Amino acid sequence: MDDAEAHGDGLDAVLSRIRERVFPEPEERERLRATAAELTDRTREAIADLPVDAGVVQVGSTARGTWVAGDRDIDLFVRFDADLDRTELEEYGLAVGHAVLPDGHEEYAEHPYVKGSYDGFDVDLVPCHDVETAGDLVSAVDRTPFHDAYLSARLDDDLAADVVLAKAFLKGIGAYGSDLRTEGFSGYLTELLVLELGGFVPLVESARSWHPPVEFDPEGHAERTFEDPLVVVDPTDPTRNVAAVLSATNLARFQHYARELLAAPNEGLFEPDDPNPLTPSEVRDHLDRRETTPVAVVFDAPDVVDDQLWPQLRRSLDGIVGGLNDRGFDVLRARAVTDGAEANDRDGPDETPRAALYAELEVTERPAVERHEGPPVAVRKHAASFYESYVDDVDPDTYGPFIDGDRYVVEREREFSTVREYLESDAASDVALGARVEPAFTDRDVLVGEGVATLAPAFGRPLREFYEPRP
Repeated sequence: MDDAEAHGDGLDAVLSRIRERVFPEPEERERLRATAAELTDRTREAIADLPVDAGVVQVGSTARGTWVAGDRDIDLFVRFDADLDRTELEEYGLAVGHAVLPDGHEEYAEHPYVKGSYDGFDVDLVPCHDVETAGDLVSAVDRTPFHDAYLSARLDDDLAADVVLAKAFLKGIGAYGSDLRTEGFSGYLTELLVLELGGFVPLVESARSWHPPVEFDPEGHAERTFEDPLVVVDPTDPTRNVAAVLSATNLARFQHYARELLAAPNEGLFEPDDPNPLTPSEVRDHLDRRETTPVAVVFDAPDVVDDQLWPQLRRSLDGIVGGLNDRGFDVLRARAVTDGAEANDRDGPDETPRAALYAELEVTERPAVERHEGPPVAVRKHAASFYESYVDDVDPDTYGPFIDGDRYVVEREREFSTVREYLESDAASDVALGARVEPAFTDRDVLVGEGVATLAPAFGRPLREFYEPRP
């Protein structure tokens, strides 16, 4: 007997209630359809004013009927001839975008596009090349219409409804979104998995027993191997893993909650967690209970979009954590956090987002001396070189060289005996920081101990996620 059978119709009853809540009502679907049609007409009118030919196609979940109720996204792609050079594609694409969305603004993926609002919907108007196959793409966005065509031809109403369930589940557990901050499941990946496994329940039943790496190749045409924990070979491009962005953490999170859903069906698993920010006093309460020492290096976040910002922050965090561990300040856990004013969300040009590299340490002070071991005495050439480099050292803080066991040892002055000394020094900037973080890092604030509680007004939500982590 499987878990679902063991709970009678519990899972079916839960999913039935979730469907009623997350599947768009006919009125919502009709309003979106009418708005998309109106935008499409406006786009065709703008295209008619261009000196080149182009077409427009609606893509994405709202084109396929696989969006979660309340989502307000309409994606329109303007397809230009494959031979059109990139400069002209950008020029004409932006001209169409601004004509259709006069109050829109430009954003940048692989090339610029226009994003804006229309009748309460969030609209992306993206130029691309009208290539013959996904393998002929000029830029990454050129493959999107092929994704739409592939899924539209294969998703029936039942599978489309199960896709909506899957997306609501992934949103509820915090694993939905292919942006480089989330590193979760993209909409396209979710739809392919539901299609491949035959529905939402078969997907979670399969996922609970996955042993990564796990690979699916819907068209059996992979032309390369991949090293990611989950591999779903793009059915329109045999060289691409659709799950490449998905982190091992979010794959494990999906497996954990798949097991929980099947073992104890619960509507709460489909409810996104929106934690309240920690207050300064709550931060101090956590510090008192844990008896660790937190440190935070705070600086102005680079002026880049989120998908460029987060890889930079994570690279910088890895560098700082490595530097702390190398100097004996043992890191228990660490995370890069932002104050919520990332480049994509700023209200105005004067709003500067802040970022912090936040870590909890088991050790914050080290002795004035550190042990430095040389090679075994028996390794004559290297041992002699080590010995000679220290034997005439007149520094009173250097002890040795002496023999301990079979090798030469010196005890020398430690460069940094406190974590603050290290984090405020030039040495902290010498680690492998993100290239765009490095300039901002020179003007950083270092907080140690209870001083991190002052971050709560701006960083309270990520601090709650840090101190009250969920699976």
